[in-house]
Amino acid sequence: MTLSFAPVADPSAPLARRNPVAKAGAALLFSLPLIATMDPFTPAVALAVEMLVLPFFGVRLGVVARRAAPLLLAAVGVLITMVLFAADRGGELLVSLGPVDVTTGVLSTAGALVLRIFAVALPGIVVFATTDPTDLADALVQNAKAPARFAIGALAAFRLVPLLGDEWRSLSLARRARGVDAGRNPMATVRLFASTAFALLVGALRRGVRLAVAMDARGFDAGTPRTYARRQYFTPADTALLILSLLAALLILAASMALGFFRPVV
Repeated sequence: MTLSFAPVADPSAPLARRNPVAKAGAALLFSLPLIATMDPFTPAVALAVEMLVLPFFGVRLGVVARRAAPLLLAAVGVLITMVLFAADRGGELLVSLGPVDVTTGVLSTAGALVLRIFAVALPGIVVFATTDPTDLADALVQNAKAPARFAIGALAAFRLVPLLGDEWRSLSLARRARGVDAGRNPMATVRLFASTAFALLVGALRRGVRLAVAMDARGFDAGTPRTYARRQYFTPADTALLILSLLAALLILAASMALGFFRPVV
C-alpha cells in the first residue's frame, strides 16, 4: 500500500476550511501545555476534547485510528519501560515479578505517559489529514513568512515520502532475485534490514541533492520577490481558532490544578 499525504477529510467541514498555518498553530498551542504535567487526568481530558472536535474537522474516527496505529508501538514501549525501570514505585503493590514490583503508582505514571503520547500526536494527525501539503507550503510562505526555500523543500519532502515504501520493496525484490535472503536466521534478518535501510538512506540523500540543485537553478535562493499561484488568507476565524485552542489547553490545566491532579514535570 502506498502512503499518501493528501487530505482525507470533508473539505466543507468548518474547521477543515481554516488556514493551514492556523490549524498547525492551534495544534501546537493545544499540545504544548499538556506536556507540563505528569498526571493522567490532563491528557485524558485533552483526548476527550480532541475527539469531540473531530466532526468539525470532517475527519472520520476510522481514519484517525489508522493513522494513529503506529503510536501503539510507542505506547507499548513506554509501558514496558516504565514497568521495568521506573524509579518511583509508590502506591499499592499489585504484582511482584522477581525484582520488579508493579504498583499502582507505576501504572499511573505509565498510563499518563501513554495518554500524553496520543493527546500530543492527535492534533498533528488531524492537521495533516485536513490539509493539502501544497496549501501548507503556500501558507507558510505567505502567512508565517517562512523562507520559500524551506517551505518548498518541506513540500518536496512530503511528496517524496510515499516513494520510500516503493523503493524499499524494489530493493528487497532485487536482493531476493540475487539470492540474498535471510531465511529464518534472526541475525541475518537484522543485517539485511540494516543494509537495506542504508541503501534507502543513500538513495534519499542523492535525491535530496538533485532536488537542491534543481531548486537553486530555479532561483529559490534568490532575494527577488516571488509570486503565488494560490493565495492563502488569514481571517479572523483563523485567529479565533488559535485563541480558542490556547484557552482550551489552559482551562484543562486549570481544572487539573483545581482538582488536585496536577503533577508538574519539573
